[in-house]
Amino acid sequence: MASTGDIFSKAYRFEDAKRFMSLGLYPYFRKITGSTGNNVITGGKRQVMIGSNNYLGLTHDPRVMEAAKSAVDKYGTGCTGSRFLNGNLDIHEELEERLAKFVNKEAALCFSTGFFVNQGTLGCLVGRSDVIYSDRENHASIVEGTQVALGATVRFRHNDMADLERVITNTREKYDGAIIVADGVFSMSGDILKLDQLVQVAKRHNCRVYVDDAHSLGVLGPLGQGTGIHFGLQNDVDLVMGTFSKSFASIGGFIAGDADIVHYIKHRARPLIFSAAMAPSATATVLKCLDIMETEPEHIAQLRENSAYMSQNLKAMGYNTLGSRTPIIPLLVGDDLAAFALTKRLTEEGVFVTPVIRPAVPEGCALIRTSYMASHTKADLDYALEHLEKLGREFGVLGNSETTEKLNALAKDHFSYDVATA
Repeated sequence: MASTGDIFSKAYRFEDAKRFMSLGLYPYFRKITGSTGNNVITGGKRQVMIGSNNYLGLTHDPRVMEAAKSAVDKYGTGCTGSRFLNGNLDIHEELEERLAKFVNKEAALCFSTGFFVNQGTLGCLVGRSDVIYSDRENHASIVEGTQVALGATVRFRHNDMADLERVITNTREKYDGAIIVADGVFSMSGDILKLDQLVQVAKRHNCRVYVDDAHSLGVLGPLGQGTGIHFGLQNDVDLVMGTFSKSFASIGGFIAGDADIVHYIKHRARPLIFSAAMAPSATATVLKCLDIMETEPEHIAQLRENSAYMSQNLKAMGYNTLGSRTPIIPLLVGDDLAAFALTKRLTEEGVFVTPVIRPAVPEGCALIRTSYMASHTKADLDYALEHLEKLGREFGVLGNSETTEKLNALAKDHFSYDVATA
């Protein structure tokens, strides 16, 4: 007998978000009606934005905005087709040449989103007899790429190179090709990949290395070139992935590596071949941001100064920041409901943050994810600190020794973090 089930039944039963909406604690899809980059308007009220990935603060740089406008005047608003057919612009190729040089690789290839880069690259490179070794905290786009790929995926404990060694030792002989995939800076915890150790494991077991530098570009390296250059190991990283929706103030992404590998991806990655090309304005934006990154290191210097200032003050208050040394500074609060309630109160006080709950983090390890920009003024940062301290105490996250002990134990158990050395 044929089934009479309704494919939409799961949607009708979905109550998770509605429950938080009914409590007035739903923190997603907040409508922004105006922005200057480090400040936004939501609900008619100014907010200090400490929940953005606009690390270098370039979204409102007048030169960047003018470059985007000029590209619209020259090329129109969109390419209306894929790069493969009718949407390949000279500025796409110019950008690829510039990016390859910036990250010290032979070639680069631009996609219309960073998500597509991971999905398309892993999907076309990893065959049935191959394996991906993937960090457990990798971004969802990498997870999606592993699901599209025909080969196997073996996960290892977050940033734990002993566990990576263990899983590779136990499984490597079962597969032909192997690639280790990890974020350079992890998007939720702010952890920096232990690339020096990972490279040694890869060499011992004949594995390729793929680093997702979405949150590393503009953050690590002398000019923000990413994780490999930060460690002096760029020649040991086979593929560098990057996005344009963060430090590059735009949208899109790229993969960079040996010319033959990039050529293969260019002719095999479905998200590239069957998606429209990056819009001219988005492409010109990245080019102008690249100009600024290469010639004005003061932006990355200011970003690091702001990040260090916030890290020092948040830790002094008593927040567990998981030892982050990047502009992503998570605040461990524990309970999902508490994270939503604290987010709501911060919003009411004029501070825009983002909560991170299950399944992005383990149960009981909910975070308030804060992130900082070069364009933040000291007044912006001090305003945020004032309210983070006030509400941290109000919610019992700060000044409660029992809560502190519990959160430290959770951090040690679930994150690549040691309370004693952070």
